Amino acid sequence: MNNELPRVVLYSRTGCHLCADAANLLAAQGIRPEIIDIDTDPKLIKQFTNCVPVVEIDGKIRFRGRVDPVLLRRILRTCDG
Repeated sequence: MNNELPRVVLYSRTGCHLCADAANLLAAQGIRPEIIDIDTDPKLIKQFTNCVPVVEIDGKIRFRGRVDPVLLRRILRTCDG
């Protein structure tokens, strides 16, 4: 089993309740994501517009909008093996 946690990035914006939910779900799995506020980068605003939160795991976008906790656990188990 690999003890190294996957690299997780949470693209977010201030005041986004779904973003807060995503951060809480990740924290419940022991994940401390790098949180990037898309409003600080025009390129990210254009890329993600109103699709936040976006969760990227090991360089691959896995979730847009809501994060499914069951699928998140499954993906993290796959990354761990």
